[in-house]
Amino acid sequence: FYDFCQRAINDPDREYVFIIDEINRGNLSQIFGELLMLIEADKRGPDFALPLIYHDQDEPRFFVPPNLYLIGLMNVADRSLAMVDYALRRRFVFTTLKPQYESGLYRQWLLDRAMSPELVNLIIERMTALNKQIREDPLLGENYQIGHSFFCPKGKNFAGLDVSWYQGIVQTEIAPLLKEYWFDNQTKSKETKQELLD
Repeated sequence: FYDFCQRAINDPDREYVFIIDEINRGNLSQIFGELLMLIEADKRGPDFALPLIYHDQDEPRFFVPPNLYLIGLMNVADRSLAMVDYALRRRFVFTTLKPQYESGLYRQWLLDRAMSPELVNLIIERMTALNKQIREDPLLGENYQIGHSFFCPKGKNFAGLDVSWYQGIVQTEIAPLLKEYWFDNQTKSKETKQELLD
């Protein structure tokens, strides 16, 4: 992050974006340290520069430039993770990202890469129905919906993908997740899996 800030400082006419995936997996107060103040929008620039705890004797004070944007991603459904520190929560704007199966852009993205319309419809219909069940389950809810990244294959040509590819993802990635979701109701888990496969 320090090196990235230096690049942004030395290139003030461009915008820089630093992305931290799974931001809530660490002790954020400990990781960020003095950055907790420096990442605030009104504490950017050299006027707020601080000496870092671990710095060389002749090293200049550190600041976060105003042309640097910090994006933190996290899965709020993961209850094993510590809650985000309130001091950090105040420093970020929070936006919820939801699955986009129904999006015309998602459909077109698949079709533009030569995925068959039948397979596209199968993915969209089945996963939309599954997410509706998950949203309406009082023990789960919208934060447990299954994202469309499961069905965003790599490459530029999806013409070779077929129903067996879809079923493989359901069997090896979606079904184990459903088994965890409904660990106390294995009948529900099996029935839901079968609905995706039939």
